[in-house]
Amino acid sequence: MARSARDTRGIVDAPDLFSRVRFRLREPAPGLRPYLEHYWLIDWDLAEPYTSHVVPHPSVHLVFQQDGSDAGPAGRADVYGIVHGLFTRRLEGRGRVCGVKFRPGAFRPFAPRWPVSEWTGRHVPAHGVLPAPPVRAVLGPDGEDARVAALDAYLLPLVPPPDPKAEQATALAELARTDRTLLRADALARAGGLSARSLQRLFSAYVGVGPKWVLLRHRIHEALQRAATDPEPDWAALAADLGYSDQAHLVRDFTATVGVPPTAFAPQG
Repeated sequence: MARSARDTRGIVDAPDLFSRVRFRLREPAPGLRPYLEHYWLIDWDLAEPYTSHVVPHPSVHLVFQQDGSDAGPAGRADVYGIVHGLFTRRLEGRGRVCGVKFRPGAFRPFAPRWPVSEWTGRHVPAHGVLPAPPVRAVLGPDGEDARVAALDAYLLPLVPPPDPKAEQATALAELARTDRTLLRADALARAGGLSARSLQRLFSAYVGVGPKWVLLRHRIHEALQRAATDPEPDWAALAADLGYSDQAHLVRDFTATVGVPPTAFAPQG
């Protein structure tokens, strides 16, 4: 079943993007769900170039793309590490992307030779990290069911043996996302029964960024969502709810990440 295309947390001005591209989220096969959040599929055919902006999640992505640039006629596959700032992508002409979003902490077992921090802030050809990605099989079909089936068929045989550290990292990253009372990395460490140093090492090796970054990024996602959906957001109340000492601190973090203050995204009307 296709997931709702309204799961848009992190996309800057999602309605504008969706008016220009066809965007879908799809569930992977059950055996992959402990490791993957979802597949994301985008197709476009644009008369004018368009630039999309995303505040990235703490996830590694495997991205199959065919966009008429340097991908070649069959396309290419790349592994994208976590981006610290705003991820910007220029779309033009016709193109197609099929992405695999790994759960935070869950990519390392698929590529155990490297800490996930190896990919942070960069992307590399997938064939140097994972066994021969089936670019044609994923990007060739026009039907999205066939693309999802090709992704499942490729990834299911790669499912790794259990890795307790990966499972711990994924669980703590999910706790950082869902538990609004956890405002500091030391509190997350205590929740996991770890020292602050051990948590830092775990996140560097399995998530790719530190726990403080993960906690901050979820705050920015929440602020971006509020800015996009609430015509009169109470920024002081939101700052307090997110654990900031004052509204100015929230505005500084938001502006440093997104490039403009949160008021720039308030809906009009």
